[in-house]
Amino acid sequence: MTDSFEEDYDRLEEVVERLDSGRVGDDLTLDEALELYEEGVELVRRCREQLEDAESTLETLDDIDVEADA
Repeated sequence: MTDSFEEDYDRLEEVVERLDSGRVGDDLTLDEALELYEEGVELVRRCREQLEDAESTLETLDDIDVEADA
């Protein structure tokens, strides 16, 4: 099941906040920090892919609109 862009983005914000606020050894173990980082990288990839798909759709719709006006 694929999460929506908004769900992925919200989770990415949570991951970034957790990594920014935690200190390895105090709040986070090294393994936890690495897992969060890996999750963040995957979320960035998915968000970027979803944005590229949306951009492609908009370009297609814009092309259709231009052709209809011609």
